[in-house]
Amino acid sequence: MTLINSSDVTVPVTVQIRTPTPPQEVFDVIVPIDLSLVFTGWGPFPGVRGAKNQTGAWDAAGQSRNPDLSDGSTAAERLTEYTAPHSFAYELTDFTGTMRHLVSGVRGEWTFTPDGEGTLIRWTYEFKPLPGRGLLLRRAVAPLWRRYMLDGVNKSAREAERQREQGQRQR
Repeated sequence: MTLINSSDVTVPVTVQIRTPTPPQEVFDVIVPIDLSLVFTGWGPFPGVRGAKNQTGAWDAAGQSRNPDLSDGSTAAERLTEYTAPHSFAYELTDFTGTMRHLVSGVRGEWTFTPDGEGTLIRWTYEFKPLPGRGLLLRRAVAPLWRRYMLDGVNKSAREAERQREQGQRQR
């Protein structure tokens, strides 16, 4: 069952960044990245300590895991799309922290578009609000969440660049 369908009213937040690293290399680093390296927390949002109960290598639709957050909360995450080296998407549900009071779930999608010799990385996070929570999400949570996302996408791109440089030094 799909979390979000065409009749749902959602609150999307999108961020993007450019990196000189080619799409295939960026995809190969970001999709299986250690979440604790890039989602260290920002403002009111907790960091990610890791993931538990992961099924598979996070390289095929249907695989799942439970992100473990620094405030002790968790969620259920399921990979819904995997199109190497272009994009991947996932859904988050069953939040145990504050988000459980605001959303029934979230759809996240990362895309990797060629940009000259590098990549335009775009990350969209689409909140599916609980009844009566849309305005609160749109006005209060989304602007803050955008900052959290910018921090995470920047750290992800830097990690891809770091790994590329390290690989070039080893050649």
